[in-house]
Amino acid sequence: MNPGNLLHRLNEWLDRKTVEGSRQLARQSSRRSFLGRLGTAIVGMSAVPLLPVARAFAVDTAGELGNPKSCDYWRYCAISGTLCSCCGGTERSCPPGSEPSTIHWVGTCHNPVDGKDYLIAYNDCCGKAMCSRCSCHRTEREKPLYFPSRHASITWCFGAESRSYHCTMALVIGTAD
Repeated sequence: MNPGNLLHRLNEWLDRKTVEGSRQLARQSSRRSFLGRLGTAIVGMSAVPLLPVARAFAVDTAGELGNPKSCDYWRYCAISGTLCSCCGGTERSCPPGSEPSTIHWVGTCHNPVDGKDYLIAYNDCCGKAMCSRCSCHRTEREKPLYFPSRHASITWCFGAESRSYHCTMALVIGTAD
């Protein structure tokens, strides 16, 4: 059988089925019911973008125990730098006048409150002079320098407007399954 002829027959069949389906839909529904269903679908879909945002906040605020200004805080198991929580920011945000780097390193830390392991993204905050309070160097399960994407002793301010290191924050990005 000629492939061109087969394609032509397939197109005819698809056209016929589309026309039959459209006529069947027109016989069984009115414009008003169609518009009502469309409106319900649009309103229902408007709530969909809110779901991931709510989940992200739930992960980051899950069971906190300890002092974020102490090196022993559970999120800081793989940190190397100055804590932003001691320099005018928090463990989740850069201090005013600094900006987060666009790249980060990741550690897996155990939360003693819920007994789960979490992936923590360590972002350097850049653009101000280095803060000299609360310096921490915890490198549990750190890889040697020859594997730079897993090494904490590198300034990660490459993608920021200024390469001047100020402090480091620790963001929960999810559970380690």
